[in-house]
Amino acid sequence: MSRFRKTLVSAFVLCLVIFPLLVSAAEEENQCGGSKGGSAAEKASALKYKIIAFFSILIAGVFGVCLPIFGLKTESNFFMYVKAFAAGVILATGFVHILPDATESLTSSCLGEEPPWGDFPMTGLVAMAASILTMLIESFASGYLNRSRLAKEGKTLPVSTGGEEEHAHTGSAHTHASQGHSHGSLLISQDDDHIDMRKKIVTQILELGIVVHSVIIGISLGASPSVSTIKPLIAAITFHQLFEGFGLGGCISEAKFRVKKIWVMLMFFALTAPIGIGIGIGVAEIYNENSPMALKVSGFLNATASGILIYMALVDLVAPLFMNQKTQSSMKIQVACSVSLVVGAGLMSLLAIWA
Repeated sequence: MSRFRKTLVSAFVLCLVIFPLLVSAAEEENQCGGSKGGSAAEKASALKYKIIAFFSILIAGVFGVCLPIFGLKTESNFFMYVKAFAAGVILATGFVHILPDATESLTSSCLGEEPPWGDFPMTGLVAMAASILTMLIESFASGYLNRSRLAKEGKTLPVSTGGEEEHAHTGSAHTHASQGHSHGSLLISQDDDHIDMRKKIVTQILELGIVVHSVIIGISLGASPSVSTIKPLIAAITFHQLFEGFGLGGCISEAKFRVKKIWVMLMFFALTAPIGIGIGIGVAEIYNENSPMALKVSGFLNATASGILIYMALVDLVAPLFMNQKTQSSMKIQVACSVSLVVGAGLMSLLAIWA
């Protein structure tokens, strides 16, 4: 499992390091970008607001991700409402914030009309591929962990023989899958350890999708030369990180990581957008977001992140929450979760007006 985590971290770090290098090297290719003009006073003023944005976004990220982790009990009904709100936030992030940005980048006129940048829906293809890849990673990682656990216990996987009895048991297991229980001849019993490990896998993949987008918006803000552009982005991205942190924090809390791991994931999320701002400031003189390479890199990364977040929000957050026994048995909880989901998605979508 540690190898799996290291792979995810390495992939993110690679994106973090290579992204500004690629877009900087692409400056010579650019035929659409504007100049980085502006007086020294304007640049100094822009830098001041970028520093304000750095600390504002950092504090909002830390506060947002810490609140569900250290301030809520995971067994309470209120935590279920928080999870629904968080799922709405993450769903809106994927659909309303990231996917349109990816589409805008990958359909830009600066890429030309040559295939596949003309009429082919590249954004949808990349997002779909990311969703499928996320499902496969979850499946293979869970399968590997189950086989390892059974091997340690000296057990083997039962071989299914088919028949009506198996079908009946499988249906029963499917009905209760979202509750983490299984019955009959389902291949692997969904014990507490398996459920907790799966939640950890889901949370880590979810964080990867979130932080990729956080770095990109951080670089865009840090490289912007316009004070009039930066000012509204400070408030919008601050609330953006606050809500995203709230959503991620709820998942981290439920996954029951060790304290050290919680702090690592907390800082990993909170620092990505500020680090992106720092990178953007460093490459501001040479970075051009309209260069063909910059558009391709940011477009592909955003499309990948949107595919991950949409899949995770619907399959791993919304469906298990709304289909479990506790929610289904209480109209009050069902309505409250529904309202929380809509409010979370609505507030996050509203932020798209400014960022």
